[in-house]
Amino acid sequence: MEIADRIEKNRILLEWLEYQVAQTRATIERLEHEETERKRRLDQAVRETRWKVQPTRAVQGHPMLHRGDCGQYERGGGLLDRQDVQLLLQDSPGTEMCDICRPWGSLGIDKPTARDARPDNGVAFP
Repeated sequence: MEIADRIEKNRILLEWLEYQVAQTRATIERLEHEETERKRRLDQAVRETRWKVQPTRAVQGHPMLHRGDCGQYERGGGLLDRQDVQLLLQDSPGTEMCDICRPWGSLGIDKPTARDARPDNGVAFP
């Protein structure tokens, strides 16, 4: 085989390998995007099934309970599970509930009246 033919075959091979590299890079990019989206959806699902507490800013004020995905209160600590919320409502009887995200619905309780978020004040967990 002549050198010119070997050069041509190697150029074709190089072109094919560059194509394969481009395809592999595109596949990696797509998979990374899918993984990022999967993590985002998982985080969102967890946030939808948890709650968070907005601390009071006033001396005589009361903390406010939000669903984990509520946009009204973005700062703060970790998310609470159902048992943590029950303890919160027992320990902080003045806890209010956000009228935007309506956490009482995800807790399976009736909408509390103003300043009536205590379980022993008629709000009973099913």
